[in-house]
Formats: sequence, C-alpha cells, structure tokens
Amino acid sequence: MLRVLQLAVLTAILALGACSPAFNWREVRPDNTPLSLLLPCKPDKAEKVVPLGGQNTTLFMLGCEAGGATFAVAVADVGDADKATPILAQWQRLTLANMQAAPDTVEVNPLKLRGAAAKPSPLVVQARGKRAGGTDVSGQAAYFARGSQVFQVVIYAQEITPEVAETYFSSLKFE
Repeated sequence: MLRVLQLAVLTAILALGACSPAFNWREVRPDNTPLSLLLPCKPDKAEKVVPLGGQNTTLFMLGCEAGGATFAVAVADVGDADKATPILAQWQRLTLANMQAAPDTVEVNPLKLRGAAAKPSPLVVQARGKRAGGTDVSGQAAYFARGSQVFQVVIYAQEITPEVAETYFSSLKFE
C-alpha cells in the first residue's frame, strides 16, 4: 500500500507539468487554504485520493515545470491536527524513497514560516537521488501543517540553484 502511495504521489506531481522556458514568478493560493506562494509558471491543478495516516485522503496539488525543474505544492486535510506529525513524517519518508535518495545526501533544516503549526516543526528536506527512469535528481521539499491541513512544497531538478530555492521557499506565507 505504501508503494502505491509513493508511485501515485510522484506520478501526480511529475504529471503536473506545464512547460515554460523562463521563470515567470506569480503568486498562487491553493484552494481552501490560507497559504500563498510564488510559482515560476502557470500551475496545473490535480487531486487524487491517497492513503495517508491509515485513511483515504484527498490530496490537492498545484504544479508546473520551468527552467528544467518541477515545482509543486500539495495539501491534504487530515481532519485532526494531532495527526499532522505522523502523517508529515510518513510523507517525508515516502518522498525520499520515491526519489531513491542516498541517505548520505539527506539534509534537514528548519523552515521559518509564520502561521504554521509549531508542532510538527516546519522543515525543509534536501536530497539527491534517482528518478524512476534512473536519471539523477535533486529534491527540496518543505513540510508543515496548519490546523488539520498538511502541506508539502517541492522542487525537483537535476540541479537546484540556491536563488531559485530561496525565492520559492521564502515566498511561503499564511494569510
């Protein structure tokens, strides 16, 4: 079942592509959330029911491709703020497994995000691994919660420049 979730989430995120040759940052707000962020291209929307925390949960996603990178934000309402910590930990593990992240490349750093829940602490996970086809991939993903909503904000690319990552993750804010 976890493998199904892994494949479903990765496939959905990678399928959200709307190619753009240059970064054209714009503010977006995932539906039914107080979150806003900048995406470098016009996002596509998708939703999928996935097993999170032992229950089927609707995952809402916005994503696009620009400058050789995939950018996506996914959000799910898990119904209870107390479920956020184990669900975000599961989501992080599944993402790292999907990208076949080498353990010695995984780096976890705190994320300052006013308005996010203090527990679980917002964080950014960086890692290097392989795409399903075997090509190298770098990933950076922020994980955080607000109330019963859990969020994942990701970038996947062969190489992620510090400027792009800084623009993307520093744009996160709750209204």
